[in-house]
Amino acid sequence: MSTDSAMSSLISPDTSVSPHPTLKLGVMASGSGSNFEAIAQAIADRQLNAQIQVLIYNNPGAKVAARADRWSVPSVLLDHRNFSSREALDEAIVSTLQQRGVEWVIMAGWMRIVTPVLIAAFRDRILNIHPSLLPSFKGNRAVEQALKAGVKIAGCTVHRVVTEVDSGEIIMQAAVPVLPDDTPERLQNRIHAQEHCIYPRAIALAASQVSID
Repeated sequence: MSTDSAMSSLISPDTSVSPHPTLKLGVMASGSGSNFEAIAQAIADRQLNAQIQVLIYNNPGAKVAARADRWSVPSVLLDHRNFSSREALDEAIVSTLQQRGVEWVIMAGWMRIVTPVLIAAFRDRILNIHPSLLPSFKGNRAVEQALKAGVKIAGCTVHRVVTEVDSGEIIMQAAVPVLPDDTPERLQNRIHAQEHCIYPRAIALAASQVSID
């Protein structure tokens, strides 16, 4: 099967049933969970042939937990403050994901640096979305970095997760013009809108490129 045909069997604009096996996703989030919502909606609209097996979140007050409840997705709180190291947290994450039969890990605003413990367990099958056109403006406050640099085009990137932050293979990007009166909040809102558009498609594209044993 070609990459194009494999991807089209995972994500489609119509409501036909895909012959491709349903992707089993585990979503990790730390905040409001708008990308979680976008992915869940794409699945409900039968635009992405996937199922969210579990949401893992690390902040007790994260609004994403309420979103998961509304979508009847099981959620697990793994508060990073209760773990002795990043590795210990990732061991608990891996255990939770494996218990739920997760095949693909989707970081949707996960504000923690992950370790080789998680990366090795799901090699090439962890995706992240970052609010810049990588490789520009890696790390925190990417939108503020872009505005400070005076760029005319910002955007977002879905990439595979590797040990070096925001440095994995780029799967998909969307460009967002920077307007003269932009504030970080205004630009961030427009970038978010593009994130919601491309993340489900990027999941399908990435999955079409990697076999699950």
